[in-house]
Amino acid sequence: MMQAIEFQATVKNGLIELPPQYAQLTGQVRVIVLVEPTVQTSENVIDQLLAQPVRIPNFRPLSRAEIYAR
Repeated sequence: MMQAIEFQATVKNGLIELPPQYAQLTGQVRVIVLVEPTVQTSENVIDQLLAQPVRIPNFRPLSRAEIYAR
């Protein structure tokens, strides 16, 4: 019969260290990893700017006529 054990750990270099109280475990185990949601660190510049717009003093967006005149 399987025994369920739950603990929290930090993954370091792809390894999960067992807490000392489980160090005596031997043999086959079944591992299920549940990842806590983290703040999304998007490398997408557009996503970053939408989340945290750059404030520029005296900024005036182009008018529709100015956009199409280019």
